[in-house]
Amino acid sequence: MSNIKNAILGTALFVLGASSAVAADYEFKLHHFLGEKAPAHSKMLAPWAKQVEENSGGKVAIEIYPAMTLGGRPPELINQVRDGVVDLVWTVNGYTPGLFPRSEVFELPGVHKNDTAATNLALMDLYESDLKDEYKGVEVMFLHVHAGQGIHMTDTEVRSPADLEGKKMRIPTRTGAWVIEALGASPVAMPVPELPPALQKGVIDGALIPWEIIPPLKIQEQTEYQIEGADKERFGTTVFQVSMNKDRWESLPDDVKQAFRDASGKDWVKQVGDIWAGADDFGIGLATKAGNTHITLTPEETSVFNEALAPVVDRWVEEVSEKGIDGGALVDKAKAAVAKNASN
Repeated sequence: MSNIKNAILGTALFVLGASSAVAADYEFKLHHFLGEKAPAHSKMLAPWAKQVEENSGGKVAIEIYPAMTLGGRPPELINQVRDGVVDLVWTVNGYTPGLFPRSEVFELPGVHKNDTAATNLALMDLYESDLKDEYKGVEVMFLHVHAGQGIHMTDTEVRSPADLEGKKMRIPTRTGAWVIEALGASPVAMPVPELPPALQKGVIDGALIPWEIIPPLKIQEQTEYQIEGADKERFGTTVFQVSMNKDRWESLPDDVKQAFRDASGKDWVKQVGDIWAGADDFGIGLATKAGNTHITLTPEETSVFNEALAPVVDRWVEEVSEKGIDGGALVDKAKAAVAKNASN
């Protein structure tokens, strides 16, 4: 019996030794706010992390912590990574209003329309020249948007801004709040995980959010209508970031940095756009299959919405000018970058 115990102990020590021998040299914690079933986790973050690990030749290991499992609320993610509480985060820029004013240009109605990949590439094009300075304390891995804000309503059919007057609408960002105000409704800010009970309890009448969130949060069970513009045109979008603590980044050797960079280039952000567009199509398909009504506005109806939303851009330009930002020039530059990448 003693010999058997010694053999088992020896085997265990050998396994532990082998495990430590192949353990990654650089381990990272990536924290975010959605569950594992959300496309953002399963189709974007997990594959990206795996690609970084492969690029590093096994030197890097990234453990993903979804649904705020490391503590805190979604708006705290940017400070968690800046303070080094976690190594990496995926978060919504707009959860901390005013912190990323230049990047907000891509959230404005009329800048992003219906091509997620084009907007992602435009963000990359403008990053070094126009956006980088506002990402202090972090090293951005990549920026992206979702397919754009659609209108979800519990029981109201919407075909004109007048149909939204007096309604309470969940908004994702301050630019989303301006959109809702321009349409005559009242904005209610909340992180996306809080949306289902708010709809169910009647705290809000609807929400401004893309279709991809329908499956993970079962939004089809709390709403009857999903509304978007002609040719899938949306009412603005939201900018997200995957970023690393700056000090952690600076401590890495060049080959490990390159493993991250190679996983986060133009081909990847274009693929991210396709991932979110595909998830959006799946989400609206699930809603209609459940009996919801998907309303695509006519070009004439869309034009009425666009006219109502034009002051949102003017409001943004005026506000960022107080921070020394030439908002008008940035809007033109962002639109041009989106159009260039859409044509490609």
